[in-house]
Amino acid sequence: MTNKWRRLLASGAILDFVTSLRANMRIPPHAKPLMGDAKEKHRIKALLRKQGLHTVCESARCPNIGECFSRKTATFMILGDTCTRSCAFCAVRRGAPSPLDPDESRRVAQAARALRLKHVVVTSVTRDDLPDGGAEHFARVIEEIRRAIDGAVIEALIPDFKGEESSLKVVIEARPDVLNHNMETVPRLYHDVRPLADYRRSIELIARAGAAGITTKSGLLLGIGEEFEEVLAVMKDLRAAGCKLLTLGQYLRPTRQNRPVTRYLEPREFDAYRAEGEKMGFSAVAAAPLVRSSYRANEILSLP
Repeated sequence: MTNKWRRLLASGAILDFVTSLRANMRIPPHAKPLMGDAKEKHRIKALLRKQGLHTVCESARCPNIGECFSRKTATFMILGDTCTRSCAFCAVRRGAPSPLDPDESRRVAQAARALRLKHVVVTSVTRDDLPDGGAEHFARVIEEIRRAIDGAVIEALIPDFKGEESSLKVVIEARPDVLNHNMETVPRLYHDVRPLADYRRSIELIARAGAAGITTKSGLLLGIGEEFEEVLAVMKDLRAAGCKLLTLGQYLRPTRQNRPVTRYLEPREFDAYRAEGEKMGFSAVAAAPLVRSSYRANEILSLP
């Protein structure tokens, strides 16, 4: 066995590849992602590696990575690549995070400018180890992007900061154009799916951001075990909290260590959710199997 194969086996890359193939065999055609242009994907990855940056596209094994990288878009993931929480649906690395990188904000802005992004989405791992949850770091990234790209629309997809109002205030005062915080699933499943999160805390975060005059956005992944009426109840809670934009997509199991898919929804079911959301008064609802919170984020702002 060559050293190359030994390294591949040790890294788990082969096992992950086989696992993904098995998972894809179960995915219905309407939920299968586009592969995208390999050359363009390589170029985007090379740029990110050169800048020493992370994306949720890669870390969370997003099914849309091929399409998004081919379209020269990416969702930057700040505060490192290691999360202090252990959500059952997420493939992001878990454990003890590294210290903050003070130069990360500048490099994110440089990469966004190199990609010629006009709508920049920035998210992060959850950093419960930091006193402010990383809020000041978020604010610095927003400020650097504003300086680097004139007229950029900035969308901040934030964690809950453990409900600390002072941390949320720091991000609000940086004035992102869109503040996104995902509910992910229904309250009944939080204990199993998001054990360190709190449903009411997340709803209150959306309400406080909306009250500050910022366009708010949230999203759910479906097919985790929720019922139709439970999803509608979450949508109603979001509207009552002033949430304007909503995304609904099919949960796809990223690795065999993550929660299994309960079922694959049919496209007509997403259409039904979209219709209900429009009746409730959301400014825009993006609902389809491959929709994610930051997928084609610029387009949801222009939806009727």
